[in-house]
Amino acid sequence: MAEIANSTMAAAGEVIGVIPHSLVDREVAHRGLRDLRVVDSMHQRKAVMADLSDGFIAMPGGLGTLEEFFEVLTWAQLGMHTKPCGLLNIAGFYDKLLAFLDHAVEQRFIKPVHRATVMVADRPDDLLARLEAYRAPASGKWIDRAGS
Repeated sequence: MAEIANSTMAAAGEVIGVIPHSLVDREVAHRGLRDLRVVDSMHQRKAVMADLSDGFIAMPGGLGTLEEFFEVLTWAQLGMHTKPCGLLNIAGFYDKLLAFLDHAVEQRFIKPVHRATVMVADRPDDLLARLEAYRAPASGKWIDRAGS
């Protein structure tokens, strides 16, 4: 995250950091940010980031990346926001995850309309273009007990 923040600032872009007190205390905070918001918890951090965001991109990462991405994706499924959600699939990093999502659709745990909300590209410019063109599906009933 620090590399992205540094590169963005070097290109005169705006960076807003949001971090819980517990991580500031461990000296993980980026001290070079003009706007660093310190919050009480990871839950509060995610809520603030979601409010500030126009969309969400997960780059290759670990458990925290996946947890945050799937949370905002779930919020989209539930109609809590209509912001685009994308995976930057560098060097096929997310190929197996995408195959799993397709498998979950086949097994009827995920509706095709919700699977389609995951934008994917292997180049940043392509992903940004897809996110910009995104239009959220109409939010309706997300569980159909009749099986459709």
